[in-house]
Amino acid sequence: MESSIMYITGTHFNYFLICHRKLWLFANGINMESNSDLVYEGKLIHETSYPRRSEKYQEIEMDGIKIDYYDPKKKVVHEIKKSDKHEEAHEWQVKYYLFVLEQHDLTGVTGLLEYPRLHKVQEVTLSETDRTTIKELMAEMESIILNEQCPHMLPKSKCKNCSYYDFCWSQEVEL
Repeated sequence: MESSIMYITGTHFNYFLICHRKLWLFANGINMESNSDLVYEGKLIHETSYPRRSEKYQEIEMDGIKIDYYDPKKKVVHEIKKSDKHEEAHEWQVKYYLFVLEQHDLTGVTGLLEYPRLHKVQEVTLSETDRTTIKELMAEMESIILNEQCPHMLPKSKCKNCSYYDFCWSQEVEL
């Protein structure tokens, strides 16, 4: 029996590499991002760091991904992040964007992971090994998302800046 087509987003990819529970909650409709001051701060950095960028670059939306800044002349995806705390997850998110673009015959695209507050830019490319890894990770993500059981929490020390922190760690006190 074939599974239905599931669109994996860049957010899914990012959350998978940070916390499987966060991925499962988000994918199953429990979204805490809109209540998070940290997420709001990230959006502000995204919107204010490069004010003229939206005039020059395109927004691309396809197969569940949304790339805010794509330079069609140089074939570069720009991804802006607040901090490099989860740099590996950010890098794989950009690699996933490059992978999806390739699936739509946009080849030779590279990525730039930008951390404006840190004045840091990292180039991201997609290798053959990365393509294989992405397919494997997508299968793992789908398995987690479709599982009826929510994955266990990470240790509390890894969760303190997560938008799902209160959801996962608050417990009702029995009277």
